[in-house]
Amino acid sequence: MFNRGNQASGAQRRALAGSIAAFATVLLEQPDVRPDALLSRIAHKHAAVGVTDDQYTIVHKYLFGAIAEVLGDAVTPEVAAAWDEVYWLMAGALIAQEARLYQDAGVEPGQIWRQWTVVERRSETDDVVSFLLRPSDGQPAPQARAGQYVSVRVLMADGVHQLRQYSLSSDPGGDLRRITVKRVAGTSGTPDGEVSKLLHDQVREGDELTLSAPFGDVFLDDPADATTPVVLVSAGIGGTPMTSILAHLAALGSTRPVLVLHADRSPADHALRTETGELVGQLPGARAVFWYEQPGPVEPDAREGLMNLDGIELPDGATVFLCGPLPFMREVRGQLLAAGVPARSIRYEVFGPDLWLPGPAA
Repeated sequence: MFNRGNQASGAQRRALAGSIAAFATVLLEQPDVRPDALLSRIAHKHAAVGVTDDQYTIVHKYLFGAIAEVLGDAVTPEVAAAWDEVYWLMAGALIAQEARLYQDAGVEPGQIWRQWTVVERRSETDDVVSFLLRPSDGQPAPQARAGQYVSVRVLMADGVHQLRQYSLSSDPGGDLRRITVKRVAGTSGTPDGEVSKLLHDQVREGDELTLSAPFGDVFLDDPADATTPVVLVSAGIGGTPMTSILAHLAALGSTRPVLVLHADRSPADHALRTETGELVGQLPGARAVFWYEQPGPVEPDAREGLMNLDGIELPDGATVFLCGPLPFMREVRGQLLAAGVPARSIRYEVFGPDLWLPGPAA
């Protein structure tokens, strides 16, 4: 069910341990507050892979077995009982949230999968490909919100199913959906991304993919006549959910202020760059600023180097959406806070296990 690469690297385990520790911290520091906001992101990720309530018992068994093995005599009966209580409080809250998500999606718990046909494959950059998809059964596409993601389930050569989450990168209205996939290159100690490699190398027009219902708690779902400014901040493949939000605003004919801020290695590496510019041009209240480490003549107004918000006029009262590599998000979130943007106004999406749990003003 979970990403083998993240399991091998330990990222999945760290995310699980970090989420339980964060939940316990909230219980201790704010005992009268239900930490539903903290758990919402986890619940959406779980729903997107089809987690069901009975699986929490299995996780509990192996998690607490591992704790006892690693900590040994430090796990007294009192310590074990305290963490057991924390785990089941967290599990109960997640089970309730996930049940609501399945109900809202119109599916039975865990029954999230449908077949989709690839109607178009398009290369965006040397290592990014978009797939335009239509439901294979001819039925309407499930409702989605701009900024959400779907899981893609593929069968690997060794007979094991693997799941990956990809943001929707087009307007979620209508019966077509698009995902934009970057080929994940391995680094020292980590292998290449096996699912992205399979999608790039093997999937063509006419093929079918298995997709989940859409989930994700970072989305734009405002009324068509909303006037609150929107700031879309991204780097690299983190621009995909921002393109979906832009396309949604363009489809609505929105006139609200929109500021698009994106950083990339170069214009050639900037996936969906041309489309982003076209969408900004369709929105009377929108403008875009790009940063490139290696600028090129196709974007003469782009800034050189890493994203730096000095001199960028951020609209007052804006809702900020943030997506990209973790170091980028930490740095830019700090710049946003320093510029006076309230932490509550910054919404972020993490690709992969959520190892970043920023405090209210971190």
